[in-house]
Amino acid sequence: MNAANRIKSLLEEGQLTARICAVYGCDPAHAVKHGDRFSKAAQAFDNQFPSSGEASFFTAPGRTEIGGNHTDHQHGHVLAGSVDLDVIAVAAPNRDGLIRIKSEGYPADIIDVMSLTVHDEEINQSASLIRGIAARFAELGYPVSGFDAYTTSNVLSGSGLSSSAAFEVLIGNIINTFFAGGKEDVISIAQIGQYAENVYYQKPCGLMDQMASSVGGIITIDFKSTKNPVVEKVDYDFAHSGYALVIIDSGADHGDLTGEYAAIPAEMQAAAAVFGQKVLRDVDPQLFYGNIHMVWEKAGDRAALRAMHFFEEDRRVSEEVAALRAGDFDGFKQLIIASGRSSCMYLQNVFASSKPQEQAVSIVLALCERLLAGKGAWRVHGGGFAGTVQAFVPVSDTASFKEIIEAYIGKNKCHILNIRPVGGTCLWK
Repeated sequence: MNAANRIKSLLEEGQLTARICAVYGCDPAHAVKHGDRFSKAAQAFDNQFPSSGEASFFTAPGRTEIGGNHTDHQHGHVLAGSVDLDVIAVAAPNRDGLIRIKSEGYPADIIDVMSLTVHDEEINQSASLIRGIAARFAELGYPVSGFDAYTTSNVLSGSGLSSSAAFEVLIGNIINTFFAGGKEDVISIAQIGQYAENVYYQKPCGLMDQMASSVGGIITIDFKSTKNPVVEKVDYDFAHSGYALVIIDSGADHGDLTGEYAAIPAEMQAAAAVFGQKVLRDVDPQLFYGNIHMVWEKAGDRAALRAMHFFEEDRRVSEEVAALRAGDFDGFKQLIIASGRSSCMYLQNVFASSKPQEQAVSIVLALCERLLAGKGAWRVHGGGFAGTVQAFVPVSDTASFKEIIEAYIGKNKCHILNIRPVGGTCLWK
């Protein structure tokens, strides 16, 4: 049975609908749109790979960073959640020894599983992520072979929702299902994605993005040990808080900001090195503040400020978790605002220092403060520089808030999201 007919049968029988409701946290009526996406992807898969075997269906969500801006790479704490935007795949093993992935709107990537070393010509391209993930599974002793996949995504590119991490988690779940018997858990799959991004894609990212996409729901993560991070679920239902989670795309030109992103962990590590440590998590905050003159003399002024951000932001995550668990949403909002101010003043990731004339994120933050002061919360979201702003908006104000914001920055730039309870997974095998 081809993929299109198989998913049609599963939907008609109600089996896949029930699974969609569980994964996306939606009712059967809202499950229809997700089923339609998989149906269209299945038809595209059949068109792309007409001789492929019986297909399986996979999904990996985008993520939102709720708290802990640039704390993960210093082995700190984060608060994050998976959202109801995702990358989906229809996939089936093949006997060709080739991984063939066609992503909607992009040329196909073809990876020979007999050649899993770093290919320099693939750096900063999706092919490097696929090859890196396959290589890591092979290093772990799994018999990775070929498969065909068609993917499509509604995770907003450049939105700070981390479409790249969702893609990594998606590929990890496909390989884990087909060739590892599902033996690797959600934490391991996240770590494999980070490995591919660090070593093959050559972007020095932390682990938060992959972990939030892989685990799902609202989670807090302690990265004291990156090999064995402590992940805890945070049971809080934003849907019943009276506030909506909103992501606003600043519309800025992202360009090549790798240097700006890389400078943050590099400068934080330089501050830690003043005290003989590799990361700031291992530096006593009181020792730092008692010797801050040494930091700006040896590591520089901005390194000192970014270290100050880390210490305060790392502490703030625990306070945000406590506020949510206590049902204190007013206190939580104040912590979110404080986080945003710290990112602006100390972390300095609301615009690129190489392009100071371009400050779209700062403008969006100023508009949010004007519209939400006294009733909502707002902060820079994700990596920063040219990305997005996250806001918590009273549900009763979402329509007017969206209208006003989009009148300034353009249509379809303001997105109202929901937290998804399940992370990366095989939806149906």
